[in-house]
Amino acid sequence: MIRHFDDILKYAKERGPKTIAVAVAQDLEVLLAVNEAKTLGIADAILVGDKEKIEEIAEKHSIPTEQYEVIDIKDIAEASRKAVELVSTGRAHMVMKGLVDTSIILKAVLDPEIGLRTGNVLSHTAVFDVPGYDRLILVTDAAMNIAPDLNAKKQIIENAVQVAHALDLDEPKVAIVCAKEKVDPKMPATVDAQKLEEMNKNGEIKGCMVGGPFALDNAVSVEAAAHKGIEHPVAGKADILVVPNIEAGNVLYKSMVFFSNTKNAGVIVGAKAPIVLTSRADSDVTKLNSIALAVLMAAKAAK
Repeated sequence: MIRHFDDILKYAKERGPKTIAVAVAQDLEVLLAVNEAKTLGIADAILVGDKEKIEEIAEKHSIPTEQYEVIDIKDIAEASRKAVELVSTGRAHMVMKGLVDTSIILKAVLDPEIGLRTGNVLSHTAVFDVPGYDRLILVTDAAMNIAPDLNAKKQIIENAVQVAHALDLDEPKVAIVCAKEKVDPKMPATVDAQKLEEMNKNGEIKGCMVGGPFALDNAVSVEAAAHKGIEHPVAGKADILVVPNIEAGNVLYKSMVFFSNTKNAGVIVGAKAPIVLTSRADSDVTKLNSIALAVLMAAKAAK
């Protein structure tokens, strides 16, 4: 059972290695994470970007670039396209963002000729290892979809369920998080939550158990749910927290990162392959965790 990031790293080593195509790889934290993944036997990498800058950074920090294929492309957009093309042609299993704006790499991902588009909604799923919890907590979508409608929320759930399945959660419990746990016509997010639960019961959303609306406390705390008399099977036991919009998701994500000693990882789902798209402010440890998560997803997809 995968309950903590130590387990993610362990199983990524067993199920890997996989190959990462790094777009615009001249970034210290990215190179440190990639090198640690290589050392642990989790992943290999093809580094695409400014070769001189990559080698300069690597030399200063004792990263052996001779272990990697380095493709010298100085233009950021072209480097991003090449990294994506390496995945779409099967030379790599996932793409990772380096020193490049998210919009540029996503443009390459969605390119109709060499990209990884499927027609599905792309969404971000974060995984948190929260001290005191007996399970990993997934949060979606904190980075991609600004104000998703009902159909987009359905696909966001399906994307997060893919991540959960890669973490060996066969039927993850999905909580649709709102400001309160009762349906209120004046609060559209609560109405969507009720409809998403119905869609799950009707078989339109598979591979999980969906419940909602829930306030955050009664989604993750059995005690809080019991105090309010909520007896839903998801109540207090959620594996996946689906937020109503990007503001709620972003605040929840950053609160968990900066107010508590949580380990975390993030991946973009909905394309033909995982996209490791962490923030520039994220540490090399978070980037390593995200690589390991993507390796598990690639391994699951290959079955």
